[in-house]
Amino acid sequence: MAAEGHAPTAGEYIIHHLQHLQNKKQTSVVDFSVFNLDSIFWAVSLGVVGCWLLWRAARSATSGVPGRFQAAVEILVEMVESQAKGIVHSASSRKLVAPLAMTVFVWIFLMNAMDLLPVDLLPKLTELIGIRYQRVVPSADLSVTMGLSLSVLLICLIYNVKIKGAGGWIHELFSAPFGDKWFLYPVNFAMQIIEFVAKTVSHGMRLFGNMYAGELIFMLIALMGGAFAWNATGIGLAIGHIVAGTVWAIFHILIITLQAFVFMMLTLVYVGQAHDTH
Repeated sequence: MAAEGHAPTAGEYIIHHLQHLQNKKQTSVVDFSVFNLDSIFWAVSLGVVGCWLLWRAARSATSGVPGRFQAAVEILVEMVESQAKGIVHSASSRKLVAPLAMTVFVWIFLMNAMDLLPVDLLPKLTELIGIRYQRVVPSADLSVTMGLSLSVLLICLIYNVKIKGAGGWIHELFSAPFGDKWFLYPVNFAMQIIEFVAKTVSHGMRLFGNMYAGELIFMLIALMGGAFAWNATGIGLAIGHIVAGTVWAIFHILIITLQAFVFMMLTLVYVGQAHDTH
């Protein structure tokens, strides 16, 4: 982590923890052949865990008095279904969109929740098997959040064609929002493309920005604990580390839940807009 012969500085510590495990060294600013293997591993693993939890809830559901787990899942299902009904008015579309929204919420919540683990816990464990770099919060990786937002864009495009027909959607691209006039076609098309790009970028960047900032704060709090020494300053920093870490972790529970909810709601809104005609 640090140069040989001395403990890592604060900058070296943070830089080390922000480095991804990649399939090869990145040699240019934009290189689409470089993959963040740690983000892929944790995102896929947490996706499997989320699907397993939902499958287990469905399999063990009973018509009698529900247990705590079943009650929690039922509350989540009712919440998502209620939101979906208010945004997506097509009952047939909701058969896919509502479960999709719930899966998105659970998956992103689990990815965000990885931020609550001690900063050095999993990286230290992976170092024991020779893995030097390890970032365990997939939603703090821009490539993951943009991948999710691009998936939502693809679903929206599919619904645009499904609901309006290929011809109807293409006509809408050139006739909205300023009207079906031939001299407005270039402006309308440009505005439609800008809207798609803006929604997709903001969708992914919002989640990434919030989780990346939270990850950095946890690293700064961890540095307070790393400054422990048997003197007034060191003991004070250690106590501050415990207090600040506890307070931020409790507050961060709200953030990780809210960010998962916001991403889910925007997914519903964008899919709902794909059903509307101008």
